[in-house]
Amino acid sequence: MTDSLFSHAQSFEQGEISGNVRLGKFEAQYEELFAVAYEDGIITAEERAQLDKAADALGLDRDRVLNIEKALSAAWHARYGAAPEPRIVDAPAASLRPLEIEGDPQVKALRRRIAELEAEVKRLSSELDEARSHIAVEVDFSSLSGGAAPAGDPEELHRRIRQDARDVETLRALFRATSESDVDRACRVARVLEFLGAANDAEKALSSAHKVDGLIRPASSITPDAWRRLLFHPDEDSLTGDIFAVVTSPVLLGRVTALRHQNALPKLAPERLQDPRTSTVQAVRCFGWAASILGMSTPPIYADPTWEGLVAMVPGVPPSSRLGKASLSGRTPTELAFVAGRHLASFREDHFVRLLFPSIPDLEDIFLAALTIGQPQLPLAASVKQRAVPIAKAIEPLLEAPQLDRLRGHFLRFVEEGGRTNLARWATGADYTTARAGLLLSDDLTSAQKMLKVEGVADLDLRVDDLIVFYTGERCTKLRKQVGIAVG
Repeated sequence: MTDSLFSHAQSFEQGEISGNVRLGKFEAQYEELFAVAYEDGIITAEERAQLDKAADALGLDRDRVLNIEKALSAAWHARYGAAPEPRIVDAPAASLRPLEIEGDPQVKALRRRIAELEAEVKRLSSELDEARSHIAVEVDFSSLSGGAAPAGDPEELHRRIRQDARDVETLRALFRATSESDVDRACRVARVLEFLGAANDAEKALSSAHKVDGLIRPASSITPDAWRRLLFHPDEDSLTGDIFAVVTSPVLLGRVTALRHQNALPKLAPERLQDPRTSTVQAVRCFGWAASILGMSTPPIYADPTWEGLVAMVPGVPPSSRLGKASLSGRTPTELAFVAGRHLASFREDHFVRLLFPSIPDLEDIFLAALTIGQPQLPLAASVKQRAVPIAKAIEPLLEAPQLDRLRGHFLRFVEEGGRTNLARWATGADYTTARAGLLLSDDLTSAQKMLKVEGVADLDLRVDDLIVFYTGERCTKLRKQVGIAVG
């Protein structure tokens, strides 16, 4: 029964696996060894020898090892402030000494080129500021247009639904406007009216005619492009997420190091680790099914019936998911599908920092640290610099050259697009996006509302309203067609 429940169409095509937090497994192992050795602030000669041996066994080059140690030490200092520098008894092994490059002609030439590029960036930034001062401000009141709802314009009707998601008459007008041209959309509108307890006979009949037995059975997974164009909430600024995505892995490593030092790193019983491909636990199978549809890999999943909760991310390298009693028993397939979709969407590298640091001030510090790495000369107030610079020092050594290039490119785009972001709005938009992913998989508003309530979200009605707006929109139609679940 479980096998047939969490399955795809026979022709299902697994697309590109993307979006997950990416961590090198060897660096993850070295992080754990280094954190244990560094726990007392002293690295002895014996511990140094063990670390060198581990680095050689894991195939890590000397510069990479040195950078890992610098980053983990900086992360510890960023967390505890006044802690002493790690004292290494005996000189560092030769494999960890920095290369002598000061006299290298190639290095000198690269540094000259960097100086030229930085001067060019400064000049372009000045020109951009000047151009911006002449840009006219545009105000769009199209969504507030008055008058009666037009009978045959689905997009105008949907604009009205964005203003009042539970307006039954507008929903009914949208049902009539799409019942022939877009059966899948009309069917979804009918289900919303059923959810609100306002469906008439015609709406109930269409919904019943296309009722799916069990869960959706898609033909393909969501593409990276479809995530951004069709699933992201409009308030989730993708550039802000791109900047967070570059630094997510180092931030995770730093967080794990700090928790390990506090002896607060959660420990999961190895015997509770589940394999979604072979597990007989319905919730675990659901997570494997959901990950393949979302175009993601499944994180390590632990089934823990002794924990009363629903599902939670457990920091680690790699991060894991713990399923509690609230998800392991008494849940319908559509409820599990919503929980799995919502949780796994949070594991995307552009969302994951939100799981690590739910507080907006913490997100601000990490965001500013990332910008500081992208542009070290970024002018910041002294108080802001005091918070951001230590975090930047903990992040930068773990970034490879391509990641640094991405961050610099994102910084330039950030400046070009106005140099502003609202992180509270971004965080809320990211939360709404994860709920939309859950609804896509569950295809059931009642289950979505119930599980959001179980999770204890503070703005339940607003979350459900957004799901109604998404579910009745054209973007949802396109997304469902892309994965192969549209009816009609």
